[in-house]
Amino acid sequence: MSFKTLIFAMLFFCPPVIKPWILRVFCGAQLGRHVKIGWFASVMGRHIALGDYSEVRALTLIKCDGDLVLGPYAIVSSFNLVYGAAGFFVGEHSYIGPQCLINTDEDVRLGRWSALGARCMVYTHGSFLPYTEGYWVRFGAVTLGDYVWCAAGVFLQPGSAIGSHSFVNSRSVVGGSLPPGTIAEGNPARPVGEMERMRRTMSPRRLDAAAAHMLRHFSELMLTGIMSLPVETERTGAVRFRHGKKNYRLAIATSVGPTPTITADGNTTIWLVTRPHWRPADSPHWLDLTNNFMTTDRDPIYVELALFLKRYYGVQLAYAEEE
Repeated sequence: MSFKTLIFAMLFFCPPVIKPWILRVFCGAQLGRHVKIGWFASVMGRHIALGDYSEVRALTLIKCDGDLVLGPYAIVSSFNLVYGAAGFFVGEHSYIGPQCLINTDEDVRLGRWSALGARCMVYTHGSFLPYTEGYWVRFGAVTLGDYVWCAAGVFLQPGSAIGSHSFVNSRSVVGGSLPPGTIAEGNPARPVGEMERMRRTMSPRRLDAAAAHMLRHFSELMLTGIMSLPVETERTGAVRFRHGKKNYRLAIATSVGPTPTITADGNTTIWLVTRPHWRPADSPHWLDLTNNFMTTDRDPIYVELALFLKRYYGVQLAYAEEE
């Protein structure tokens, strides 16, 4: 058993809190701040670089003979298997959904803000029948650009390349190149539309409306539906409720209209901010939707709202300390 295989096995059983330390000490890994590797998860590569707030969740195995690089805020979800002789590169804010199988006999690269949905499969090497008897063998790196979303169950064959700002629909099979800005589906995947025709231009008023819609959905689904909290809605669209020993108010600092008024009324006010260059003075409870920033405050409702925006609406927020 090689030394790296021994460390890989050790990491699998160790508590998450000491896994980053083991990688630094025994593998010379370059790890950013607040890197997380979950229970019964393990990683290994020739060179390992895990960016700030990157995460490998429970029951995921990544074992590459090439380099392993996760950008800041990149997440590899649970129940994934990544293996092969080459490297695995995941850009900042990118995401690998649960139950994916990724072969890295050639490099696999995801750009920034890209995602593989649940149960996607990526192969860079295809063979079984003997090459010496005339059958084919296929090798090829797989590359996704920036802002690429492959929905659940997409199959990426060796040599696949998807240009930036593209979407591949569920259960599609990609076997070649798709140009930037493409909506594709089918087997084999073919362009069926253009992203720019499907994407709205977000004016300030549209951003205000989007924030209001997300706040209403959070109130209905999470506060009323799941947490069973009585919620009062103000004429402005803000919502009030009580959770634990705190009174909360969720409000929007809109991009148009008068400057928001901050009152010392005993409520914990959490702001969805669409107003450029505005943040509440002396409060950590804001989510800046114009610059995609938040604070490291751990208030449970604040954290739940940030997770809701990420899970349901794809709004990923970096911590303001990096601004």
